[in-house]
Amino acid sequence: MQDEATAGPIHRSGAPLSSQALNAQARPHVRILHGLRKPANWLQLVRFGIVGGSGFVVNLAVYALCAQAIAIDYRVSSVLAWLVAVLNNFLLNRHWTFDAAAGNARFQAPRFFVVSLVAEVFSLLLLTVLVESAGMGKVPAQALAVAVSMPLNFLGNKLWSFRAT
Repeated sequence: MQDEATAGPIHRSGAPLSSQALNAQARPHVRILHGLRKPANWLQLVRFGIVGGSGFVVNLAVYALCAQAIAIDYRVSSVLAWLVAVLNNFLLNRHWTFDAAAGNARFQAPRFFVVSLVAEVFSLLLLTVLVESAGMGKVPAQALAVAVSMPLNFLGNKLWSFRAT
């Protein structure tokens, strides 16, 4: 068996590996480096960013409406805004970013929700720290917290929610 630096797509038996089998066996950092070389992944990241941007606007609009106009607690407002943005983002990411409409939405939706929930928990913790400890305004803190959680969201959705099976 060859080391990682010289390894080619060959199975222990000497038979060539398909790219899918090679990716499944590679260590995560090797898979990431391999993925960075594919222009399609960069286009997908741009699309995810555009969808995320629309979700970001939806999130902030709902958050501002709930927290400022209706005077709902800022943490509850964050969760409500997240729920609306998750629905928006799921539909756009499924059909446009990851072109996963052929997949089964009954499997994709719960995965998307779990990934989004993990990102929201991270975002909510950061929001609380920014508002309570750093004294930042609620809407700018929400904007920063959502932006910081975006890479976590992208990786989870690309590698799990909408992965090609």
